[in-house]
Amino acid sequence: MTQMLRFALGLTALLVWLTGAAVAQEPALPDFNEWETVASTAEEAIDATDTTEAMLEVQRARLVEYRTEFDAARNLNAARINALREQLAALGTPPEGEGAEPESPEVAANREELNRQLNTLLTPVQRAEAAYLRADALIGQIDVALRERQTEQLMEVVPTPLNPMHWQTAINDLAVAAGGIAAEAPDEAETARRSIRSSLPAVLALTVLGLVLIFRGHHWSTAIVGRLQRFGARGFGIWRFVVSLLRIILPTVGMVLLVMGILTTGLLGPRGSALLQLLPVIGGAMLGVRWVAERVFSRDEDEALILLPRPERKAVRFYVSIITVTVLFGALLDAIFDGVQPAETTEAVLRLPLLLISAFALFRIGRILHGHSDPTPDETPASEEPRVSTLSRVVRGLGLGAMIVAIVSPLLLISGYYNAAVSLLPPYVITLVLLGLVMTLQRFLADVYGAMTGQGVQARDALMPVFFGLILLLLSLPFMALAWGARVTDLTELWALFSRGFAFGETRVRPTDFLSFAVIFAIGYGATRLIQGALRSNVLPKTRMDIGGQNAIVSGIGYVGIFLAALLAITGAGIDLSALAYVAGALSVGIGFGLQNVVSNFVSGIILLIERPISEGDWIEVGGQMGYVRDISVRSTRIETFDRTDVIVPNADLISGTVTNYTRGNTVGRLIVPVGVAYGTDTKRIESILEEIARSQPIVLTNPPPAVLFLNFGADALEFEVRCYLRDVNWMMKVKNDINHAIAARFKKEGIEIPFAQRDLWLRNPEAFRPEAAEDPQADGSNEKPESMK
Repeated sequence: MTQMLRFALGLTALLVWLTGAAVAQEPALPDFNEWETVASTAEEAIDATDTTEAMLEVQRARLVEYRTEFDAARNLNAARINALREQLAALGTPPEGEGAEPESPEVAANREELNRQLNTLLTPVQRAEAAYLRADALIGQIDVALRERQTEQLMEVVPTPLNPMHWQTAINDLAVAAGGIAAEAPDEAETARRSIRSSLPAVLALTVLGLVLIFRGHHWSTAIVGRLQRFGARGFGIWRFVVSLLRIILPTVGMVLLVMGILTTGLLGPRGSALLQLLPVIGGAMLGVRWVAERVFSRDEDEALILLPRPERKAVRFYVSIITVTVLFGALLDAIFDGVQPAETTEAVLRLPLLLISAFALFRIGRILHGHSDPTPDETPASEEPRVSTLSRVVRGLGLGAMIVAIVSPLLLISGYYNAAVSLLPPYVITLVLLGLVMTLQRFLADVYGAMTGQGVQARDALMPVFFGLILLLLSLPFMALAWGARVTDLTELWALFSRGFAFGETRVRPTDFLSFAVIFAIGYGATRLIQGALRSNVLPKTRMDIGGQNAIVSGIGYVGIFLAALLAITGAGIDLSALAYVAGALSVGIGFGLQNVVSNFVSGIILLIERPISEGDWIEVGGQMGYVRDISVRSTRIETFDRTDVIVPNADLISGTVTNYTRGNTVGRLIVPVGVAYGTDTKRIESILEEIARSQPIVLTNPPPAVLFLNFGADALEFEVRCYLRDVNWMMKVKNDINHAIAARFKKEGIEIPFAQRDLWLRNPEAFRPEAAEDPQADGSNEKPESMK
């Protein structure tokens, strides 16, 4: 089809332009006299009504070359110009007005010389700036003219192909074109036979080998995939993708060999040879489309990218094959009529059956895709409405669009809008193929990522494949634009606009600036992490610094390294920090209101890392929460409680609040165990027993020695306290538990009573409990029921 051929030619031109742009060098100062001639010619071509599209494209290409030269010339001697302006600024403003003290002759002469040099350097720059603007305006005018002509072609109306009067004309034109190709064959039969006889071995060898690859290539690739699956090859998904490419390569090579064998006979003329050489290209494209369909709608449910029921996947693959066959016949028609001017209705008549068949197949595909739904997990309750994924929404939308295009395209062709019809259905098919190719390559990259990281098939559901898919989708956008009729010059113009960057006031930011920033920052960030790792694992453990100090140094180096990396990246990218003054002013307002707590916690985190009142591993109590410090970050500190739960405490609370650190500096701490004994017990004896029990604990320090205090005559017992210092306060509860067990066992052995609370109950009206009072509840004026007194 014409649209697909245009797409292929545009794609080739785009790749050639990108290759040329990659090796382009900075041009010298352009010839302004020659430019005036080129600009005048372009203006005349734009104003003329008989200028063809090819002539406008030639003029546009010349204008683009000059615009590129002028764009480079605008920055000539930029460093020298800036230096001269700084020197003039250093001289200050010349004195003005009556009574002003005259400027010294040396300064005036210096100022005049600097101005002369500046004007000399600015003259070509200013001319280049004016020429650049003129070239850019002319290019825009040519683009507008080309778009208007393209729109007129889409709206052009031809007689309807349903009129039988045009059918015989179309058949005659086809016969004449085919006859012209056949007429180019050699006329002398003897010469032809002699040519065939001399090249017969090569012809037979190429033909047989080509036919074998065409008819057996698909079977061989399928057999290889089956063998890999049977032997359980590692990275099977990757190998399956690579081997599946043989389904395209082997038959395409077979077609090339077959064409070479036929061409070797010398029986075809120039146009026939060109038509035959086109067959491998068209066949390879058909096989590629078929391959994409087999990957997206695979027979294997584990490999299918769009999971439809098996019969529907088979139907989609069948309808894709129908569309590829129509593409083949359409391309052959284009090749047959190449260089021939048929009647205006011929192409519409001949393409009508092909378009109807393609539209029918596309409609069936769209109907299947529009009914796509996500598989419902088995654990989903029947009452819960299943969620619709983004993929399902996109597939349904593409299916609906396919049905609309399949209906509208034939109607346009029947109505006489031939160009509009062929500019709608083929581009939509190409768009579906490109999206399927994006999905296929994304799955392949996900399998490669899974093999590299060891995640295997689980990597398909990770975040990185989504990133890969986004990049592939962005890369496919130019090809989709070409399919929908965009010119290569449109894409190159868009790329040129993007390459020139975006202006923010007097600062222009280019994509290369972002790339430089990313590379420099990545290098600085990697170096920072490398230094942190070396300090954490090799340097700091060999010092006498505690773990908290080591973590503080590592964290501080990380913050400083990231800051320096960002600063170097900004400087290396050439970004003017003075342009960020307004942003900094607005940010300060935001900090004063919405980000106040965030900044406060950040500053508090820096103070914690510098002063280190707490460190990782410390046992602290803050805000009623007690536990071990596990991590100190810039914004907050994570505390692990004794219940094994994490408590996130803002750093500002640790700085401004009251914090109890039980293990700061050392792990020595005091343990207090309260003990009560019954009245009448020998207090001196109790004191000696408790001291003996405390000294028997291995973790209790002997200096200072344990102490037993007789504190109070309590309401129920004589109250004592055992006070001792532990070598490691982290074992406080364990030691307290052991001491209590030892006290209970020793008191039982010594016959010492541990009292419990006793209370005497006094009744104000005991007569209420007598039997006669129970029978007459009103006798004592009480309102209680008799049953309640029993």
